[in-house]
Amino acid sequence: MVVEMDGTIINLIPGTTILDEVTAEKDLGVTITSDLKASQQCTHAYSKANIILGVINRSIIYKSKDILIQLYKSLVRPHLEFCTAAWSLRYVKDKELLEKVQRRFTRMIPGLKDVLVLYSERRQTLGLWSLEERRICSDLMEVYKMINKLSNVNFDNFF
Repeated sequence: MVVEMDGTIINLIPGTTILDEVTAEKDLGVTITSDLKASQQCTHAYSKANIILGVINRSIIYKSKDILIQLYKSLVRPHLEFCTAAWSLRYVKDKELLEKVQRRFTRMIPGLKDVLVLYSERRQTLGLWSLEERRICSDLMEVYKMINKLSNVNFDNFF
């Protein structure tokens, strides 16, 4: 039951327990805001991934392409892709924010920054997909699993 007193909304449940109104809640590492936008989660993922990328850049002396790609894929990218199905990105600004980390990584590779100016060319040379392409591929795999009854989710409930 919702009661409004003096312009303040107070949420009550039976037994007169007053519940505080919150604008964001974090559960299983995913921040859900009251407006259901992913911007806060996106900013958090960006900062964590950027910090780890900085640590890799400062601590690895021998920057071979293969070593850096493995470090990026195992330490940085999981932060950018964690639970993306739950906080699906709708806004271009959020997608670009996360893509900035991968752009920065491609500039870390010796020789690529000077030779290949375009991010898409650097990405192709390294054999990396954009994060948007990876999210779409992941979504398509989930739909395939639902259609072929390889997951516990009932396909008929969605379409």
